[in-house]
Amino acid sequence: MAVAPHQRDLSEERAAARVASGARPPRRSYAVNWRDAAIQGLTLVAVAAVAGFLVWNLVSNVRQLGVNVGFDFLFRPASFAISQTLIPYTPASTYLDAFVAALLNTVVLSLTCIVAATLLGMAVALARVSSNPTLSGLAATYVEAIRNVPLLLQLLAWYFVVVRSLPTPRNAYSFFSVGFLSNRGLYLPAPEANAGFVIALVAGLAVASAVAVSAWMRKSETGRAGRRLWLIPAAFVGVPLLALATGFADLHWSVPVLRGFNYAGGLKLVPEFIAMTLGLSIYASAFVAEVFRGGINAVGRGQREAGLSLGMRPWLVNWKVVIPLALRVVVPPLGGQYVLLLKNSSLAAAIAYPDLMQVMAGTAVNQTGQPLEVMFITLATYVLLGLMIAAATNLWNYRLKLHLR
Repeated sequence: MAVAPHQRDLSEERAAARVASGARPPRRSYAVNWRDAAIQGLTLVAVAAVAGFLVWNLVSNVRQLGVNVGFDFLFRPASFAISQTLIPYTPASTYLDAFVAALLNTVVLSLTCIVAATLLGMAVALARVSSNPTLSGLAATYVEAIRNVPLLLQLLAWYFVVVRSLPTPRNAYSFFSVGFLSNRGLYLPAPEANAGFVIALVAGLAVASAVAVSAWMRKSETGRAGRRLWLIPAAFVGVPLLALATGFADLHWSVPVLRGFNYAGGLKLVPEFIAMTLGLSIYASAFVAEVFRGGINAVGRGQREAGLSLGMRPWLVNWKVVIPLALRVVVPPLGGQYVLLLKNSSLAAAIAYPDLMQVMAGTAVNQTGQPLEVMFITLATYVLLGLMIAAATNLWNYRLKLHLR
C-alpha cells in the first residue's frame, strides 16, 4: 500500500519533533542469526568443559598425593638474603616480604628499561630516517645487529664480559667524587628524608595535580589552558622547599665512602641490575626504533615541508610536528613492546638478579615445597603487571587520538 506524500512528510515531522523534545529515537531491530548463536554457545560450553576437566584433574591429583595447599607459607621466615631491596629485608623476614622486594625489583628494572629503550629507540629511529647516508646506515646496522642476537646471549655478554671486567672498588671509576662504578656495582648519592619531607612532597604533588586537572578542564571547555601552568612545577617544588625552610621537613644526602674493600652509604646498584639495564634496554631499543620509524614514515611529507616553510629548524620540525603526529600511530604497537620487555625481564634469573622470577619461581619454590601456590602467585603477578602496562598505553592512546565533535 503506497503512502501519500503528505502522510510521509507528517510522519517525518512527528519523528523530528520527538527527537527535538528529547525523546529517544526508536531502536533498529536486527534479525537474530540462530546458527551463529548456537555455534558460539557450543564453543563456550566446550571451553568451560575443558577448563572444568583440567581443574578437576588438578584437584584429584593433589588429593591423591596428599599435598597441603594453602598460602600460610607466606608468613614463615624466608631464611635467605636478597642482594638488592628497596624495603627493609633480612633473612628473618617472611616470604611475603621477599615477594614484595622481588616485585619492586622487577617493577624498577622494567620501568628503567622502558624509559631507556624509548629514548634510545627514538634517537635511532630519527637517525634511521635521516638524509645523511652514513648516519642512516649506522642506525640500520645497529638495528639489524641487535635484533638478530639472542637476548640471553646479550645479557650474559654484558654481565660476564663488561660488568665483571670493571676495576675493583679501590680503583673504581669516579664521577665527581660522589659516584663510583666498580665490579661490585654502581654507588650514587641517595637522599635521606624524614616523614615531614614525604608529607610535604605528597602535598606538593596533590596541589600540582589539582592545578593540572583544572587546566585540562579549562582547555576542554575553552580550548586554552590558561596562563597559570607555571603553578604546576611551582607547587611541586615550592611546598617541599617551604617545609624545609620552616623546619617541618629534613633532607640530607648520603654520599658513598670507601670503607675497607667496598663502599658504604648512598644508593647501591648491584652489577646484575646494571647488566640487565644495559642488555634489556639496548635489545628493546632496536624494536622500538622500528616502531618509531614506521610512525615517522606514516606522517605525510607535506607536514614536514609545511614546518620548514615556516622557517623552523629540522630538529624543531621533528619535535613539534613529526613526532606528535607519529605518536598516534606508534603508541599501540609500542605498548606491545613494553609488555614484551616486562616478560623478557624474567631472564634476569640467568645472571642471578633478584627479580620476581629468581626469588619466587626459583628460591621460594625450592624451599617451600609448594610449587602450585608459588607459581600461581608469580604468574598472576606478571599478568597483572602486563595488564597495567596495557591499560596505561590504552589511556595514552585515547588522549592522543582525534576526538570528533
